[in-house]
Amino acid sequence: MSADTVSLTGWGRTSPTTALRFRPRTYEEAAEVVRGRGPRGVVARGLGRSHGDAAQNAGGSVLDMTALDRIRAVDAVAGTVVCDAGVSLHRLLETLLPLGWFVPVTPATRHVTVGGAIGSDVHGTNHRTAGSFARHVRALELLTADGEVRTVLPGTDLFGATLGGLGLTGVVLSATLGLRPVTTSLMSVDTARAADLEGALALLSACGDGTPYAAAWIDLLARGRATGRAVVTRGEHVPLDALPAHARRTALAFRPGLLPTAASLVPEGLLGRTPTALLNELRHRCAPAVRTRRLQRISAFFHPLDSAPGRSRARGRSGSVQYQFTVGHGQEETLHRIVRQLTVRRCPAFHAVLKRFGEGGPGWLSFPAPGWTLSFELPAALPGLARLLDGLDEEVAAAGGRVCLAKDARLRPGLPAVMYPRLAEFRALRQELDPEGAFRSDLSRRLVL
Repeated sequence: MSADTVSLTGWGRTSPTTALRFRPRTYEEAAEVVRGRGPRGVVARGLGRSHGDAAQNAGGSVLDMTALDRIRAVDAVAGTVVCDAGVSLHRLLETLLPLGWFVPVTPATRHVTVGGAIGSDVHGTNHRTAGSFARHVRALELLTADGEVRTVLPGTDLFGATLGGLGLTGVVLSATLGLRPVTTSLMSVDTARAADLEGALALLSACGDGTPYAAAWIDLLARGRATGRAVVTRGEHVPLDALPAHARRTALAFRPGLLPTAASLVPEGLLGRTPTALLNELRHRCAPAVRTRRLQRISAFFHPLDSAPGRSRARGRSGSVQYQFTVGHGQEETLHRIVRQLTVRRCPAFHAVLKRFGEGGPGWLSFPAPGWTLSFELPAALPGLARLLDGLDEEVAAAGGRVCLAKDARLRPGLPAVMYPRLAEFRALRQELDPEGAFRSDLSRRLVL
């Protein structure tokens, strides 16, 4: 097992801190690190796609889980896979798609680990019909503070605290996941422009069960009657019989495409207000007013963030802050009000996405709840950013909503208890299982989790 001292950040490249990083190659090596932890504790880390500081541990230890990446068993009849926590969703797709199975929930990047997906309880554009990642976890092996490995099953308190628990109940070593059957690796995609936010909400509300995947890109720089204008994308898996005969032999091929190799050439600070406004204008104008049944590869439809690896550099040396919140049905005016605030301030928000959530899952600190969620990214050096986001926090909390902890880098410590009703139970369970605070992170200290 290798070890080194490194400076780590989240995907937003803000608030770097230094920790001792271990790279275990076996479960026993991971247990050795947990048993031999120092006073600042330890936290697990995957591929570093958490936007904030959930996988950092200033002055403590970080377990880099990426070497634990074995796919242990695939049941192609029952549709389950058993894999190590360090396996990426990309690797799962490479293995499972040719067998006719798909990861049932995926975020906008496939370069996240299974352990990270569990700790953050990630969601996708199909939350309304499929829920979040937690709903599809059948069992997991968890390394706890005493150095022992526990099998954790749905319906237990430890399962509820771990799914979405940000790595603070222990180290996920492996998981058994339920899968979704597919007959091709293609998506049938419908696209429509919405003139304003109300139009985007209407298009998303009109999606039935036959269109499980839906999201809207929102232009947060458009003003006046165009405030909240959007491009709404809806999709479903293409059935085999919809393909011509010659294409059916390779219907399940996974062709993600090559990532650009010139990420380091992307100019730092490229996406300021004016360039972002021009890109938004171009994107909205180039989108078809209505287009139906366009065939698209799974990777292009689900993982837009993977097509722009230099995006974090474009935000400048100070990095970026991602903000995601959700409010319930009946609180649409809060959503409208927040969008108006951002447009009036001419905030250069990038990758602003609106989705509709379904029922929440079993995770005590899981983010999704029935209603609407909006996420966007802003330069960390934007003047007045802290004051702006503090104000949005208050509006979201007053509306009974919540901010996504897995993406957070700056929330104030008193607000999670208001936003997450089961936080007291989470803290109590942590105190019972881990009284010495073995599992800690920059985020847990900042928010007193």
